[in-house]
Amino acid sequence: MDSQENVLNQEAQLEENKVVETPVENEVPAEAPAEEAPTAPVEETPAEVAEETPVDPEAPAEAEEATEEATPEKAPAEVAEETPQTEEPVKEKKVYATKSEVIDRIKELAHGEENPTKEEVDYLKTTFYKLHFAQREAEQKAYLDAGGDPEKYVVTPDVEEETFKAEMVLVKEKRTKLFQQQEEEKQENLKKKLDIIEKIKAMVTSPEEANRNYQEFKQLQQEWKEIKQVPAEKANELWRNYQLYVEQFYDLLKLNSEAREYDFKKNLEIKTRLCEAAEKLDEEEDVISAFHQLQKLHQEFRETGPVSKELREEIWSRFKAASTVINKKHQQHFENIRSKEEDNLARKTELCEKVEAIAKEENKGAGDWEKRTKQIIDIQAEWKTIGFAPQKMNVKIFERFRAACDDFFSKKAEYFKSLKERFAENAAKKQKLVEQAQALQDSTDWKSTSDKLIALQKEWKTIGMVPKKLGDQLWNDFLTACNKFFEARNAANAGTRSAERENLEKKRGIIAQLKEAAEEAGEGLQEKVQQLVEEYQQIGHVPFKEKDKLYAEYHAVLDKLYKDLNISIARRRLDNFKSNIKQMAGKGSDALDNERARLMRRYEGLKQEIQTYENNLGFLNASSKKGNSLIDEMNRKVQKLKDDCELVKQKIKAIDAENKE
Repeated sequence: MDSQENVLNQEAQLEENKVVETPVENEVPAEAPAEEAPTAPVEETPAEVAEETPVDPEAPAEAEEATEEATPEKAPAEVAEETPQTEEPVKEKKVYATKSEVIDRIKELAHGEENPTKEEVDYLKTTFYKLHFAQREAEQKAYLDAGGDPEKYVVTPDVEEETFKAEMVLVKEKRTKLFQQQEEEKQENLKKKLDIIEKIKAMVTSPEEANRNYQEFKQLQQEWKEIKQVPAEKANELWRNYQLYVEQFYDLLKLNSEAREYDFKKNLEIKTRLCEAAEKLDEEEDVISAFHQLQKLHQEFRETGPVSKELREEIWSRFKAASTVINKKHQQHFENIRSKEEDNLARKTELCEKVEAIAKEENKGAGDWEKRTKQIIDIQAEWKTIGFAPQKMNVKIFERFRAACDDFFSKKAEYFKSLKERFAENAAKKQKLVEQAQALQDSTDWKSTSDKLIALQKEWKTIGMVPKKLGDQLWNDFLTACNKFFEARNAANAGTRSAERENLEKKRGIIAQLKEAAEEAGEGLQEKVQQLVEEYQQIGHVPFKEKDKLYAEYHAVLDKLYKDLNISIARRRLDNFKSNIKQMAGKGSDALDNERARLMRRYEGLKQEIQTYENNLGFLNASSKKGNSLIDEMNRKVQKLKDDCELVKQKIKAIDAENKE
């Protein structure tokens, strides 16, 4: 089969639609920042406090307008209380290899005692769908590699996905319930703290009352520390009221100097340890973990009582300096993430533009489609190496990329769909030719069957491509049928070879005589040429390899002879006709008119015959040797008819000239 057809058939077997890898980018990684990174602690100098007033500060993050008097020893700002606070530093995420492992973990969260965190739930969701999409694409690729029709591919329902979704519903319900419980606890904590404030308020009526109730006051302070979150909107007001009555209590308290110094020393030891722990966090490589640990240190610092007046500024400055180092690292970390995300967005935008440009290009054949498919697959591979874009653009840029890829592969699928339809039509045509050849393969009518099979072979070449595997089979069947007939014909004609050599010599002899006649010319040339032509035609076949060469040589000399003969004969016929016109004119004008009418009919008939031959010449296949021979013969006939037509035309002119006289 034609080598070009083989190449095109191979190209047509290429995958008709590459699957686009689908990165799950709708989820922000656990360490990604929200719209604004957590702010650094408020750096304020603690207010001066009377020496006899050891304050127990436990204040939430304060608004910027809070006065210094409200907080004798201010603590750094913390994460807002309305979100459940993480008690543990960020842990390294577990790697899940299969969807079953993810489902097992989500079931533990849905049905166990453990409270699911948003971070882990989001991570499990992202991991599950990455594995899910990878599995689905692998199944589709296996289907296409096995020769499946992309148009008929149907995504198999995934039981594991349904299970995952059902368990996720339970987890969300559990988290909602947990949130409601936390809100209820906050309201209950608010009531408890309001009750503590009222009790302390009742103790600040006189110094004697304060001294008498000191142990109860310390107990209330401990209870206050143990009560955790309250509604965020009530936190600052609650703290200010609490701090007000605590200060008033200490103002009334008449505690001996030894007890007061003991409290100051104990608190200094605690705050010194907290400073050392905060400074140690500078060595922590994980800045997120360091930030979370710092929040715990802040909470403990705030819950620890005051130190002696002369050391308060020093201990607070030390703790604040250590906190600033960690907070700056934390802030820089998220600034780097934002910068990297902007770079990622620019790179992904560029890849989108490349795919969109490729999708608009014209593809002239399967080779072009395959070339551009590889380009897009390379772009998809590069896309996977790029991290997240900014959260507000992450989904949008992915949707743009996916739309551009889908546009290209939809067009490719449509092209190969139409190509398959043409293949099917061509395969049906070739199958029909195979059946016709097989019906003729046992024939012994050598001449007629040879012509028919050769015609079938010519028709085969006009039919377009079919898939390679089927095309090879059809061609093999067709060729086998043709070879069977021609081998049988050649075996039957083996005895004719010697006779063909004799015929060759005879025809060469006649050609030599024709050449001599062309040189001699003279009277009787036409009769001699006609006799030699008749002898030539009576001689049988010559060897096939010599046929074309002999044919060309024979007709070359014959054409020259006929050309010379036609010119002289035509001139002689016209002269004779002009002589006869004089006689016809003597009989009257009717005789000339009748002759002219007859010649006109003859002239029109010749023109029509010439037109028919020229039309037939247009249908012959000039690439076939036999076709060339037939064309040569028809060209000679056309030239003979044109010469006759010209002679008739000259006769008509002669009649017209006679009528004018």
